[in-house]
Amino acid sequence: MTRATLALTLGDPVGIGPEITARTLAEVAGATDHHGVAVGDAAALRRGAEAAGLDVEVRAVDAFDVEPAGEGVVDVFDTGVLGDDLPEWGRVDERAGRAAVTAIEVATRAAMEQRVAGIVTGPINKEAVWAAGSEHLGHTEMLGALTGVTKQDTMFVVRSTTEEGHHLRIFFTTRHVSLRQALDQLTKDRIEASIRRAHQALTVFGVPRPRLAVAALNPHGGENGAFGREEIEEIGPACEAVRADGLDVAGPIPADSVFHHGLTGRYDGVLSHFHDQGHIPAKTFDFDGTISVTVGLPILRTSVDHGTAFDIAGSGRADHATMRSAYLAAVDYAPYVDDIRAAYGS
Repeated sequence: MTRATLALTLGDPVGIGPEITARTLAEVAGATDHHGVAVGDAAALRRGAEAAGLDVEVRAVDAFDVEPAGEGVVDVFDTGVLGDDLPEWGRVDERAGRAAVTAIEVATRAAMEQRVAGIVTGPINKEAVWAAGSEHLGHTEMLGALTGVTKQDTMFVVRSTTEEGHHLRIFFTTRHVSLRQALDQLTKDRIEASIRRAHQALTVFGVPRPRLAVAALNPHGGENGAFGREEIEEIGPACEAVRADGLDVAGPIPADSVFHHGLTGRYDGVLSHFHDQGHIPAKTFDFDGTISVTVGLPILRTSVDHGTAFDIAGSGRADHATMRSAYLAAVDYAPYVDDIRAAYGS
């Protein structure tokens, strides 16, 4: 496609989603190679633009292939769930949760039908979504159900400031479980499968000869069993198994150095083993620039990695840097949409 059209869901309409979406789309309006279209209630986006103090026109559209109007005009595919009766800012609301779910469903369907190149998702409030009747734990599970996928992975993308043009991708062996549960889940088979999926994801998302590092779990990599045997019994054997198949995989490498090596260009990706092991270095290095890509879906999906910030919703103080980064990452990955569909489509 000559111009990538991307659908940006507003997230919870009473959180900061409408504001950061409006700010992002206002910045990129006028681009010739990509076009962002918000998905949600037009009234919610207008209110977000007003809160942000933006001098823009919010144009409601009924299709994604409309011709962009240029600078000063922000487009929204109006789902019409709330109409003009908007709930109060910053409060859990069932109607807001229903609006958030509807936007996700509409955007995902558009991506599945190839009417958009991908989707960029704003932050949702799980309590509001559950109040609206959804049984999903969050975005990822909802998207899996909508696309017919049962296994998805999170890929963080961190832009290096020391290696020109280098992006570090961080993967996770376990996701949203307690640390105790994560430790129990770190088996050789699970780690090996995670390595293979991470290696495939790097290839699908444009790295032709991926160099993947696998983090150790224990201090100093376990010191040959003195500080734990996971490296000897589970992580090391998993690494050896994939190396035997020709994959360029290093590890286990102590976690206090592996992310530095990745950010300075030695590796294209790092497999971390539990939530905070990967989140902390990424967000410490570049909180606003770190974005999340859901790997395993037959569509392109990038996302902010923060919440609805109800405490500042409607105040005009929301920082849209992460939403902008998520949008620009989707623009960067749009050329790989066909590869994504081929790799993860049914």
